[in-house]
Amino acid sequence: MKLLLVADLHYVLKQLDWVQSVAPDFDLVTVVGDLLDIASTLPLDAQIVVVLKHLARLKDRARQLVVCSGNHDLDFRDAAGEKVPRWMTRVRRAGIPTDGDAVVLDETLVTVCPWWDGPNARAAIGEQLARDAALPRKRWLWLYHAPPEDSPTSWAGQRHFGDPALRDWIVEYRPDFVLCGHIHQAPFRRGGSWVDRIADTWVFNAGQQIGPVPAHVIIDTAARTASWYSLAGAEQLRLDDPGARPAPLVG
Repeated sequence: MKLLLVADLHYVLKQLDWVQSVAPDFDLVTVVGDLLDIASTLPLDAQIVVVLKHLARLKDRARQLVVCSGNHDLDFRDAAGEKVPRWMTRVRRAGIPTDGDAVVLDETLVTVCPWWDGPNARAAIGEQLARDAALPRKRWLWLYHAPPEDSPTSWAGQRHFGDPALRDWIVEYRPDFVLCGHIHQAPFRRGGSWVDRIADTWVFNAGQQIGPVPAHVIIDTAARTASWYSLAGAEQLRLDDPGARPAPLVG
């Protein structure tokens, strides 16, 4: 399986257009949170309408598209007062697996986790992971917008901004891959990285950049490689070597 990871597009429509242009090259396209941008002058409701249209076109070009929410995607408070991405139900109605869903592709189980804003949503993710842990699969892949705590993928230059609950879940369930975002600077800061290894799990965060092409990671399970592409350059590592370190990708 060949998959594409992008995250933190923040309503940069040219980057969504790029994802659409390359989607046919992949078995799985993942957009791992923060499709919207709360700092934009355009209201979230208007952004949602436009992004849904882009996702519908992307779905038509991708073999399989999967989307999870990030902190910028929260548009509603539930009965418990926790912020939730209610519009993700419209993503699901469009036929795109999203928060809370699980999908199997080429014997790979994909678990799609929402952004959590409080204890109820966090507990629901714990139940979701326990449920999916019992499902048959050859590989297990999670979409989870925030990277784990104390990981180079959550390093912002002066401190970590990761999710401690995610690190605990990784140690408990040992998925093969966790695809993240959220910490834009991690791959570009000394001490940070686009990739980490926790127990048996590879963790990826492509980072965020300006321009029409988003920073992105390509994982090829047949070639057993993961490659990162950005304005800062390109790197690759071997997935069959637990001690592998990224090396510059030439050519």
